[in-house]
Amino acid sequence: MPRRAREKSETGIYHVVLRGINKQRIFEDDEDYQKYLYTLKTYKEISAYEVYAYCLMSNHVHLLMKEGKEALGVAFRRIGASYVYWYNWKYCRSGHLFQDRYKSEAVETDRYFLAAMRYIHQNPVKAGIVKEIQDYPWSSFREYTTGAEICDTVYAPGLFSANAAEGLELWVKFNREKNDERCLEYDDGTRLNDLEAAELICNLAGVESPLEIQGFEKAKRSKALKQLKGMGLSIRQLERLTGVSFGVIRGTV
Repeated sequence: MPRRAREKSETGIYHVVLRGINKQRIFEDDEDYQKYLYTLKTYKEISAYEVYAYCLMSNHVHLLMKEGKEALGVAFRRIGASYVYWYNWKYCRSGHLFQDRYKSEAVETDRYFLAAMRYIHQNPVKAGIVKEIQDYPWSSFREYTTGAEICDTVYAPGLFSANAAEGLELWVKFNREKNDERCLEYDDGTRLNDLEAAELICNLAGVESPLEIQGFEKAKRSKALKQLKGMGLSIRQLERLTGVSFGVIRGTV
């Protein structure tokens, strides 16, 4: 069955998501995150794309960017080939790392541009990894507040005010606002994989391993399990990761 042609953006701006093949992790440690950002910065000079926002999660990447002199497909082949070659060498593996085709959507209006940017920056908060967007080290939010490395940090704040200081202040406030917006995602109806779920459990419960929840006092354990169920984790997945029995988890209401 032929692939559906990508929607062409009149502005040249796209929200892009890249995911690890079979949802596997593409970043194992800080060095991996740093290497990907270095690669993104390196090929920015070659492909002449603009980056407005990014967020690197354990098994996927969000980017808000503008196509340059090369098509995004060409740029991502360059980035992917470079990063995967290094990653495979580091971990003594072979084969593909990324899902074969990145997912993208055209960004045609300033309103949706800002919504996509906020969605990208809030990804770690909504995943329960951090409480505040400025606490996550692998997104572009800090580039706007402490100094740009990869992103164009002028355009977005300029949509709020021609005064640079006022525009940045309003931009920060906008990015921190709670909302229920949903933008581009690999929404295939599946739940978090076990690696993502374990990370969420540890951050929510303040533990090093999900198994530590077994030792919680009963009320504290029930509260944590109830919250995790409310975040979309299945009873079977919680049982598998925490070691708490199916019946106990099901009984938390």
